[in-house]
Amino acid sequence: MRYDVADNGTVSNGRVFFDVTAEKDDGLPDGMKLDSQGNLYCAGPGGIWVFSPDGKHLGTIKPPETPANCNWVTTASRFTSQPDGLYRIKLASMGQRTLYQ
Repeated sequence: MRYDVADNGTVSNGRVFFDVTAEKDDGLPDGMKLDSQGNLYCAGPGGIWVFSPDGKHLGTIKPPETPANCNWVTTASRFTSQPDGLYRIKLASMGQRTLYQ
């Protein structure tokens, strides 16, 4: 889902950002992170899905195992898979710092 966020933190105008329910690969959306250009990286069915800010699917990073989460480590995306995998891929884009720690 995608929402408009007001200055006071309230959200409104909920709408579907992207729907992966028809995908047949294992995995669910989780571990969403933004890069410095506003692209969204998200663990999902069959890999790490990459979306433009307007919801266009730019591509999927397909590791050997189904990812369970996604995170940034400086200039790389790091993701875990089940049962115990840990992968890292170097990207051309920098990760955006999270608003919370």
